[in-house]
Amino acid sequence: MKERIRYILMLTFSTLLIAAGTYFFKFTNNFTFGGVTGLAVLVARSGLISAGDFNLIMSMILLVIGLIVLGKKFAAKTAYCSILLSLALSAMERIWPMSGPLTDQPMLELCFAIALPALGSAILFNIGASSGGTDIVAMIVKKYSSFDIGRALLLSDALITAAGFLVFDIETGLYSVLGLAIRSFMVDTFIESFNLSKYFNVVCDHPEPICDFIVHTLGRSASVFEAKGAYSGKEKHIILTALNRVQAVRLRNYIKATEPTAFILISNTSEIIGKGFHSV
Repeated sequence: MKERIRYILMLTFSTLLIAAGTYFFKFTNNFTFGGVTGLAVLVARSGLISAGDFNLIMSMILLVIGLIVLGKKFAAKTAYCSILLSLALSAMERIWPMSGPLTDQPMLELCFAIALPALGSAILFNIGASSGGTDIVAMIVKKYSSFDIGRALLLSDALITAAGFLVFDIETGLYSVLGLAIRSFMVDTFIESFNLSKYFNVVCDHPEPICDFIVHTLGRSASVFEAKGAYSGKEKHIILTALNRVQAVRLRNYIKATEPTAFILISNTSEIIGKGFHSV
């Protein structure tokens, strides 16, 4: 139950983070990059409907289509995030009505319009969820074809962003293009940062104390291989293990204190699949 509550809180926090970045920085500056919210900015220009309300209507339509096509399993995570995001945007428009940007620094606002939704999306992706929108279209297309989803989504985002040049001015359009270019890299950067672990290769003479420290103190496991030094010709042992960043510092300090002649290679990795890390 605690784990489930923690998971729901993570979903809620991430989605509200996306909503805050979208409403306070994206909508008010007419930045058009990014799926349904970008399209909402364009439609809101007509004055017939607000960006938040249009996002709510489109998200509900896509959600119903996704539920019909993809089944109930799809709705569990995506539906909650999609509904919460749409309702949060509509509520913000009524609770904090804004007639213009928060500041007179468009580049600063662009940074927050990218960073907050990117961080929220990265957290959702990292726990196997999504905020809906055009992701639902991608899931449907992926189910029935082998079409390159990433390229299709990038093309649709590019078309919506390009429309900003026609609906608004060149400056707004250029900021939107810049936002589109940076957003995907920032999401990837956040995800890699969340999953960052350390991969150790330890070449040593006495592996037993080091392995004992890894297993009984750090609560991890390791593999040991027999090796031979190419230059010295001496028999060596190679210990392979993967740790989080805190554990990595402890192991490095332990080896330095107990076997200072050991040769240590430490690599950063964000893709470790197996027990204690991520499942397939």
